[in-house]
Amino acid sequence: QVQLVESGGGLVQAGDSLKLSCTASGSLFSNYVLGWFRQAPGKAREFVAQISWGGAVTYYADSVKGRFTVSRDTLKNTVYLQMNSLKPEDTAVYNCAIVRAYNRNTIYSSPGSYSYWGQGTQVTVSS
Repeated sequence: QVQLVESGGGLVQAGDSLKLSCTASGSLFSNYVLGWFRQAPGKAREFVAQISWGGAVTYYADSVKGRFTVSRDTLKNTVYLQMNSLKPEDTAVYNCAIVRAYNRNTIYSSPGSYSYWGQGTQVTVSS
């Protein structure tokens, strides 16, 4: 079992920044990808970004590329999502999720690929 806990969400204004955290615990895979997803009311869950277990490989959705940065602190088993230049359309519940991965260059953009999920953190961006 793997447990994921997100934090850092909140209410901000357009143009502001937020940094989300996702801390993993339990029986972590030796090789994995950790992904960030978001889901706005009435919309499907959307891939945001992912990072490989070593932190060397990252991928981003086009909608956040250049504004969001995913990083990790291996010692803390924590992955971060730095979100800059936030827009009202970024408003959503953000979840992190983890999938066992043998190829860090594979893009895991489908929610169904992931084995474990955090409970989510709300990000609200006002205009």
